[in-house]
Amino acid sequence: MLVGRFLSIAALAGFGALSGQTTEELEGRGFDWKPALRQSAMFLGIQHGFRLWTEPGTREHLRGPFVKDYFHSARGVRGWGDGDPPIVNYVGHPMMGAVAGNIQVQNDPRGRTKTFSLSSGYWKSRMKALAWSTAYSVQFELGPASEASIGNVGFDRRSAGAVDLVVTPVLGLAWQTTEDALDRYVVAPVEGAIENRAVRLLARSMLNPSRAFANLLRGKVPWYRDYRAGLFR
Repeated sequence: MLVGRFLSIAALAGFGALSGQTTEELEGRGFDWKPALRQSAMFLGIQHGFRLWTEPGTREHLRGPFVKDYFHSARGVRGWGDGDPPIVNYVGHPMMGAVAGNIQVQNDPRGRTKTFSLSSGYWKSRMKALAWSTAYSVQFELGPASEASIGNVGFDRRSAGAVDLVVTPVLGLAWQTTEDALDRYVVAPVEGAIENRAVRLLARSMLNPSRAFANLLRGKVPWYRDYRAGLFR
């Protein structure tokens, strides 16, 4: 425990030095709300923009009375399924939850330097990510800028169910922590064994797709890591 604590402090000190902050300042900083909300809004805009571009039904439902149709749609959640194919519910939505979770992590000074482990610090950080992902999922499904308001998903009772509200954050957490484990136990060893930058870049990006997308939302390259040196230094 003492050795682990020493290494954690040493790592924080190193990151603090790189950013011009002391360890105490880094640990004491609060959550970065403004960039987290901005990145979440960007992600939301990308998702709804894609829906409007690819779904004629979504565009069609914009023509009705907005407020009335929104509340009617938001009350339309019935049962489990929502009529979407399994790849949407059980692959697309978990990845969405993982992206939202990574937005929380990368804006949490305490959490963004945590690597996968069984430590309470790591899991406490990822529980915060789960909470953020849950809030994002509820907003995406039922909030004022949601599928219910933009396109009236749920207006037809067969088109809305509890599946996405549950699967997005819960399996999103599983996706996110799996990426964390891959980064520690697969990507990092690859970087240590292979000098080819292209291979290392692809390993970081392709094996951590939700982290890569969240990085783009904050203006970083997809392969950026808060806790490891860049590939081009």
